[in-house]
Amino acid sequence: MNRLRIVPIVLLAAGSAAVAPAQQSDSEPSPPQAIKSFDASAIDKSVDPCVDFYQFACGNWVKENPIPADQVRWARSFSLLAERNRYLLWKDLNAAATSPKTPLEKKYGDYFAACMNSDLVNQKGLQPIEPAFKQIAELNDAHRLAALVGELAEKGDPENLFRFGVQQDEKDSSKQIASVSQAGLSLPDRDYYIVDNKRFENIRREYVEHLTKMFTLAGDSPDEAAKEAAAVMQIETALAKASTSRTELRQPENRYHIYTVADFEKLAPDFDFAVYFKDVKVGSFDTLNVATPDFFKEVNELIASEPVDAWKSYLRWHVLHTFAPNLPKAFFDENFDFFGKTLQGQKEPTPRWKECAMMTDRALGEAVGQDWVKQNFPPAAKASMDKLVAELEKAMGEDIKTLPWMSDPTKQAAEEKLAMIRNKIGYPEHWRSYAALKVERDDLIGNLRREAVFQRNWNLGHLGKPVDEKEWGMTPPTVNAYYEDSMNDINFPAGILQPPFFDPNIDPAVNYGGIGVVIGHEMTHGFDDQGAKYDGKGNLRQWQTDADKKAFEERTSCVADEYSGFEAAPAHGDVSGQNLNGRLTLGENTADNGGLRIAYLALLNTLAEEGKSIDETIDGFTEGQRYFLGFAQVWCQNQTEQSARQSALVDPHSPGRWRVNGSVQNFDEFGKAFGCKKGQPMYPENSCRVW
Repeated sequence: MNRLRIVPIVLLAAGSAAVAPAQQSDSEPSPPQAIKSFDASAIDKSVDPCVDFYQFACGNWVKENPIPADQVRWARSFSLLAERNRYLLWKDLNAAATSPKTPLEKKYGDYFAACMNSDLVNQKGLQPIEPAFKQIAELNDAHRLAALVGELAEKGDPENLFRFGVQQDEKDSSKQIASVSQAGLSLPDRDYYIVDNKRFENIRREYVEHLTKMFTLAGDSPDEAAKEAAAVMQIETALAKASTSRTELRQPENRYHIYTVADFEKLAPDFDFAVYFKDVKVGSFDTLNVATPDFFKEVNELIASEPVDAWKSYLRWHVLHTFAPNLPKAFFDENFDFFGKTLQGQKEPTPRWKECAMMTDRALGEAVGQDWVKQNFPPAAKASMDKLVAELEKAMGEDIKTLPWMSDPTKQAAEEKLAMIRNKIGYPEHWRSYAALKVERDDLIGNLRREAVFQRNWNLGHLGKPVDEKEWGMTPPTVNAYYEDSMNDINFPAGILQPPFFDPNIDPAVNYGGIGVVIGHEMTHGFDDQGAKYDGKGNLRQWQTDADKKAFEERTSCVADEYSGFEAAPAHGDVSGQNLNGRLTLGENTADNGGLRIAYLALLNTLAEEGKSIDETIDGFTEGQRYFLGFAQVWCQNQTEQSARQSALVDPHSPGRWRVNGSVQNFDEFGKAFGCKKGQPMYPENSCRVW
């Protein structure tokens, strides 16, 4: 929780429970396929680009690239590059597990080896989690819940009832303060528990069946398992009803409530937070941010109303649920059947080598990343990115100057904020130390526990200390990028700075349509409906004039209403159709629209410097057309219906089709580039524009 809102350009997977290593043996992975920065064969020329540009740019790719059995979403750029990076990561980890050359290699090699040893996982059975079960079984008074949750957390067992950590103070970004917020659910979102429709009713029924099966596998009789499942569902449903929606939590004022510790404890007097704070070994503090106060009032009500046996079932479930992917095959299979197949439509488990590579990267990312970047991110790539970012910053400055709806005082404040954005490219300047993390080659769940404690201690260690602006929130091999409000910085891990996003051997139009739009997207996040509430120092305060703020909100409402009209999943049978939530996706949609416009301006500047025109032709397309095609082909994707429906509820990003069509229909230069007639779908009479 050190970073309250990291804004990535994409979430590669959505879901509440990780689909973990497959329990079957895997053959050695094959090298990944090459990825083209521009793929003419992906284009479906039977489609009019002015009617459906996404289908024109991606139609053939979508038709010829079905979702692999171990995926729920398959994207031409993000998925293919992530597969490549995972393969390269696997090679490093496999070598480190076999013949490490340094102590650091031995540490992450042993972590990877422990994950890969599924035979040992099966041999150990439930033995690794039995101590937690024993502690939970000894609970005899619900008023001792805090002590038990704290003791479990101190050992690295899950503390899912709420989230506690350290974040930057939203109104004084130089400070790092304690913060606590809602949690406690196993299904992907509160709506799964409380929305009254046929689909969610079926999911709730299947979830209770899943709970019952898992408790039975853990040793319950069928009757005991059913009783425990009902208790878990009752508590989680009550927590869901008390939870603030994702859409409401997007707004910082809805998640910033400074309480004294004494006043916070009054919200839930039956949960002894003083004991919990002592158990997790956090430093002293007098005030904290209580992101969701009403949630803790409900926790207190539940402690009074739910019998102690119900709480034991709830805690036992969360231990079982957290570690299920790394328990014997029967637990893994049942976990995958519900959270993989039922909720997301995934046909087969993710191969073990992939998940173990990702698990090791999550646990020791800056240890693994040190060696990964040496081989896969040469200095020339970093220098090229520095130049591109400078071009995009220049273009955004020009864009701000010409905005018709913004007054000069607000323009000046926006330019000042832009000038203060920090750019972090490739990898951290200083690597984290993992000396305090103990790794054992034959103790997978022990490693997971110790890593949880290590990460929590690292986070809590920030309390009261100066903010380190050089810290990263993503690991170097990650295919993603993000903006952070309180830091006012943009971050581009080395993993994304490769084809198809960036290729030094292709024309500028394609690069600007790829990585250029990504850069512009992250810059625009500093000025989206959330980012615009923070100043250049990362402090939550209004810097727009009242009149400009009103004009800004009218324009963002246009975007929100527009995207709310886009369909995420069609109706069929007794299942209703599902549209996007334009308010949940507003920040990302604003960033997509702004990034497309800013990168286009930067391309024009670059072409002018090279003495070239936007109308020059390469392989049958003008540079302008290649720019938009390069942008669109980043978002070519296939997705299961189950995953698409889940994403519409939990993912702040729109699906690929609407990231493309929604953006180009709001940018007149697209219609001009493809010779569209005003009034066609991709060149409408009226469109939305914020930045």
